[in-house]
Amino acid sequence: MADPAEGSAPAGRARSPELAELAQTLIHTRQTLLPKRLFAPGPSAAQLRQMLAAAAHAPDHHELLPWRFILVPESARGALGQAFAAALRERDAQATPEQLAQASEKAHRAPLVLLAVARLHDADPDIEPHERLVSAGCALQNMLLVAHAQGFGASLTSGKALASQALRGLFALGPHEQALCFVNVGTPDRAKPIRQRPRVEQYVSELTL
Repeated sequence: MADPAEGSAPAGRARSPELAELAQTLIHTRQTLLPKRLFAPGPSAAQLRQMLAAAAHAPDHHELLPWRFILVPESARGALGQAFAAALRERDAQATPEQLAQASEKAHRAPLVLLAVARLHDADPDIEPHERLVSAGCALQNMLLVAHAQGFGASLTSGKALASQALRGLFALGPHEQALCFVNVGTPDRAKPIRQRPRVEQYVSELTL
């Protein structure tokens, strides 16, 4: 069988200008909306499953699935808040009750909260930690885009608490696992102006010999 003509679409994957335009629109209009700007309703069970299913399409060298997500239901928000407060005490033994309360309150903001976890080492030594992190980042972006397509606001939040013993213990993280960030999803309280993004010329160069 002859090779496809140069520049032609792969068999069974005809080009779709409409699909390309939709992808561009989703990518270019997605914004980060912090948890304090996200309110109920959050995603339904079916919508959450669509978000999580999108993560599975991230690049994954050797098909290791080097990342996972842990849902924090409403019933566990109190425990997460306690872990945030304990993490602050680990860093600052002089933290005031007000500061501890502020740390704990962060667990109760967004309607949907997930912890993203990466497995940096396992029985396959060929896949370096940075490759695993790239895969996790792609999975996260897929989820954010689907949440945006569903009409929700979303953000990734991190902080020093992710490395605390209190948080690692709460989520039972293994010795080779790293908590990457929280995924927060909900209904935004108001529209947010689209910020100016870097120009392509600012981050692309050409190898010259």
